[in-house]
Amino acid sequence: MNETIDHLLAGPPSGVSEHELVDWIARLEAVKCTAEAVQAQAAVRLEEAARVRQTAAGVPARKLGEGVASQIALARRVSPAKGAKLLGLAKILLTEMPHTFRLMKAGLFSQWQATILARETACLSLEDRRVIDDQLCATGPNGQPAKAVTMGLRQLENAAKKLAITLDQESVVARAANAEKDRRVSLRLAPDTMTWLGALLPVKDGVAVYAALDQAANAARAAGDERTRGQVMADTLVDRVTGRTTAEARPRIEVKVVMTADALANTSDQPAVVEGYGPVPAAWAREALADAEVFVRRLFTDPAGRLVAMESRSRKAPDGLAEFIATRDGGTCRTVGCDAPIRNIDHVERHTDGGETSAQNLQGLCERCNQAKEAIGWQARPGPDGSITTITPTGHIYTSPPPDTWKPAPPPLSRAELRLRNALLDHTLAA
Repeated sequence: MNETIDHLLAGPPSGVSEHELVDWIARLEAVKCTAEAVQAQAAVRLEEAARVRQTAAGVPARKLGEGVASQIALARRVSPAKGAKLLGLAKILLTEMPHTFRLMKAGLFSQWQATILARETACLSLEDRRVIDDQLCATGPNGQPAKAVTMGLRQLENAAKKLAITLDQESVVARAANAEKDRRVSLRLAPDTMTWLGALLPVKDGVAVYAALDQAANAARAAGDERTRGQVMADTLVDRVTGRTTAEARPRIEVKVVMTADALANTSDQPAVVEGYGPVPAAWAREALADAEVFVRRLFTDPAGRLVAMESRSRKAPDGLAEFIATRDGGTCRTVGCDAPIRNIDHVERHTDGGETSAQNLQGLCERCNQAKEAIGWQARPGPDGSITTITPTGHIYTSPPPDTWKPAPPPLSRAELRLRNALLDHTLAA
């Protein structure tokens, strides 16, 4: 089996036919599905082993299993939230949906297909969930392939929904009513200094919002507006949410843009950093600052653009130091693979172990990562270059690279050069 997988992963040799290439792709897809099933199996066993170890160490029952999802996330190079979802799915597959798991193990069903079934049956009893697992994923009485294997993703979702409603309509209705509590707005990064703004809304509200934007686009286009339909809808959304009256009006915003004085003064093209987004061209940052009423907070940096270090004698980082850390870390959790926003400023080396409340020993973490590192067996230490090394209970080591603001400083500027640069900066800000 290993030789076969190695042979597949080596890639198709030159000169193979188109038919063979399609077969190669299909076999690799089956390997991926099987690998995901085995990963699920390993995840469940890891949690079982961790619970045994933590029980022996006297960890309270309510905290058993803490940190396992984060270990899975690090191993699979995904966010801790994704790691928790993968662990939850793995436990469901191995204990409640055996036919779905067998399809994955056989290379016939992907992790995403299994996720759809688990999601659509989440509100059902164990007995009803197993009925759907059997009807969609079990082999037929005469050896016919499982129904789910030939279904597209939307077909699979609809089939599971119909069966769920048939088996327990009351639970499905209750789930729909409760789902309204999950309404929220999200922001995801997009290429080229753009973002995806999304909203999870009750269907009536979502349809109403889209219809209103569509109506505005129709009216604008009928009046001769040269913007595309999508552009009109996007501008109308921003107008109505922010109170901006036209696409050209200046919005009043507060944003953190970290850039060197030279970049701000247009004598350097060193990239700027927008907190919550990441690196942006210096020219774009200068234009954005000029195009809006912006609250500007000057952050002191050394000649390389490295933020000045700060420290405190208290255990809890003061507000100024906490804001400094959040800005330095770009507003994103420092854990490898985690893209969640910073919610906690915490010590790298624990304060109880002698860790200082200083910029060198503080990091920005999301809530999940902050909790995971407190579990028994986790260790972390800061590096002199601003990196953070994390050691999990299994001894695996992961290193978070230093933020861009930790770049080594070049030789210091002379007093004359500093005076000239500061004078140029003050002139630019006053202009």
